[in-house]
Amino acid sequence: MALQQFDPLWDELFPAEQTRIIALSVKRVDIGTDAISVRMRIDGLAELAQELMQSAEDKDAAA
Repeated sequence: MALQQFDPLWDELFPAEQTRIIALSVKRVDIGTDAISVRMRIDGLAELAQELMQSAEDKDAAA
């Protein structure tokens, strides 16, 4: 999956791009005394995955 390949790239991204990706991916974070709950944005994850796949296809086409 494209998102699994994302981890090694995270530190290479500019902070603005990191912020955009988090905004696309995370709907809500609830922090309690004994747990953290993260609600993901499915539509945002789909958009991000599509962008990553398109980028990979563009690189393949250029090679």
